[in-house]
Amino acid sequence: MKLARTIGTLTLSRSHPTLQGAKFRCVEIVDDINRIDAESLGGDTVIAWDLCGSGLGDLVGLAEGPESTQPFYPDVKPLDASIVALIDEVSIS
Repeated sequence: MKLARTIGTLTLSRSHPTLQGAKFRCVEIVDDINRIDAESLGGDTVIAWDLCGSGLGDLVGLAEGPESTQPFYPDVKPLDASIVALIDEVSIS
């Protein structure tokens, strides 16, 4: 799982039938934990299916690749990334 911050929403006029009613978010991956509160995180931007109801600016957990579809098994969904957690706080000792 990676840390990311939601920076936008993606709207589709057509989608795969298994994705009806889904909300997609644009997320920016946290590339440096020391900049987690920065306005622009500087990481890659990824489109992810939002399973958690995140809002803009929320810190989220991002699953990528085959793991992003595991919550839907045995259904098959054409996803490469999904938001699987809303993160309240990060504490590093």
